[in-house]
Amino acid sequence: MAKTVLLVDDHELIRQGLRLAFERSGEFVVVAEAGSIDEGLQFARRHSPEVAVVDIRLPDGSGIDVTRRLRELFPDIGVVVLTMYAGDEHLFSALEAGASAFVAKDAPSDDVVAAARHAADSPHTFTTKDLGSALRRRMTPSGPQLSDRERQVLELLAEGLGVAAVSRSLFISESTTKTHITRLYEKLGAANRAQAIMNAVRAGLIMVPGADNAKL
Repeated sequence: MAKTVLLVDDHELIRQGLRLAFERSGEFVVVAEAGSIDEGLQFARRHSPEVAVVDIRLPDGSGIDVTRRLRELFPDIGVVVLTMYAGDEHLFSALEAGASAFVAKDAPSDDVVAAARHAADSPHTFTTKDLGSALRRRMTPSGPQLSDRERQVLELLAEGLGVAAVSRSLFISESTTKTHITRLYEKLGAANRAQAIMNAVRAGLIMVPGADNAKL
């Protein structure tokens, strides 16, 4: 019998691609699609899916919060967290929130299906690519140590947002955003945005989709 899946992502094209991948597998049926946290929780209560595939960044909050809430509501649900920037901070946040798997958005759709398969079969165990390397980095931290807010600013800068857009996204003033950017540049040893992003990728703080991060 096919396992049921809930998709929570605000990008319709991504949801369509995932739906096709799940349907192609013959193992899953997508019972609902949501574009926000509120919708996702509503559909979860209505359908009680066996697996939820959740984007880490949603218009009304974080996929980490969704993961934590789903785990509270449905202790045995499998949760796959998708992320555009697969840095260690997000990985461990997903793990601590109770996720079953963590997958980069630029990974092949088959990887998402495989993660959902693991999540359905072993919802209380965690899997992700290169988990061992991430654990070693956490045990022996090196490179710049950023605050949660600095990481948020860095990720938005990597998406191409300017100071005003970053401020609106994080609900902070432009002067505060500029202060965070200045501190980021200092910690990353950068003189500008491009250099800061490059150094952040090399330090394993973020990953740029579609790029060979190991060679940057």
